[in-house]
Amino acid sequence: MTESHASSVPAELPAEAGAADLPVAVAALYCFTPLPQFESLREPLRQRMSSDGIRGSLLLAGEGINGTISGPRELMEPFIEWLRSMELDDQATPFRGMDVKWSFCEQVPFRKTKVRLKREIVTMGVSSIDPLRSVGTYIEPQDWNALVDDPDVTLIDTRNDYEIEIGTFEGAVNPHTESFREFPQFVEENLDPKKHPKVAMFCTGGIRCEKSTAYLKERGFEEVYHLRGGILNYLEKMPEEESRWQGECFVFDNRVAVDHQLQAGEYELCHGCGWPLTPEMKQHSDYERGVACSRCAADVTDDQRKRRRMRQQQFDQGV
Repeated sequence: MTESHASSVPAELPAEAGAADLPVAVAALYCFTPLPQFESLREPLRQRMSSDGIRGSLLLAGEGINGTISGPRELMEPFIEWLRSMELDDQATPFRGMDVKWSFCEQVPFRKTKVRLKREIVTMGVSSIDPLRSVGTYIEPQDWNALVDDPDVTLIDTRNDYEIEIGTFEGAVNPHTESFREFPQFVEENLDPKKHPKVAMFCTGGIRCEKSTAYLKERGFEEVYHLRGGILNYLEKMPEEESRWQGECFVFDNRVAVDHQLQAGEYELCHGCGWPLTPEMKQHSDYERGVACSRCAADVTDDQRKRRRMRQQQFDQGV
C-alpha cells in the first residue's frame, strides 16, 4: 500500500499480456499535472499522432491529460516516450509520471485522431477536488483480494451502469449512475464515515478513482483505498485462477469490452443507446445494427431511425 501519487508505470510494452502476435497496441493513459497553458499542446500532439498513424482520443485540461490511443506496436512505445519527455516553456517533462495501461488487438479500434480541450480530464463537476493535494491509498493488484476480503471494507464500483452491466468485482456496490457527475450525489445519499470506516473503490484504468477517493477524503472518510491502475492493471497482473473479477471489462473504443487476457470480448455496442450487446441480444427482433436494440427500440422515433440508418450506411462505406 502506498499513498504516492506517481504510478511509475513503464512506457515499454509489456513482454507478457498474452498477445505477442497481435500487431496493434492500445494505451490507456492519464496524468494529473498542472497545465496552465494546456491549449498550446493540442496542435503538437495532434500532428505527432497523425504523422505516426496513431488514432484515438486525448483530452487536455488545466489539471492534466487523459485518453486512449492506439497504433502499430513499433510506433506506440516511441510516442509514449516522446510524450513523457516533452518539455514545455514553463515546465520540465510534466508527463514523466504518466500512468499507462497496455492491451493489444488485431486492428486499430479507433477511426479518428482527436485531441480535445476540456475543463476536466475526467468530469466530476466538483471544482475543489485536486488529486495532487489529497488522494486515497493505492492498492497493488496482488494485494487487492486481501483488502476486499476484509469484512469492514465497503467495495464500490465507481463506473456507470452500462459498464457494470457486463462485469465487476464480486460483492461490489453499484452506484447506479449514468455519468460520473452523479457520483458525489451517490456518496452524499449512501455513504457515512461512521458507518463505512473503510472504503475501497475501483474503475477501468484508475483515473476516476483519483477523484472519487479525493472526494471521500474531503468529506471526512479516513481509510479510503483504490486499485492502482484500475481493472485493466488487475487483469494484466493477476492470474485468472486467482482473480475476483467476474465478466468482461468495458472499454471506450471499438472493442467495447476486453476479457481477462485483455483481448476483445464478445460484446458489441448499440449505437442507439450506448449499452453493450451480447450475441444473444443481437438475435432479438428489435435489434438493427447501428440503429436500436431491444433496450431502446421502443423509444426511437422514425426520424431517428432514418438518420441512424444513413449514419450506419456511411460507416459501412468508410465515409
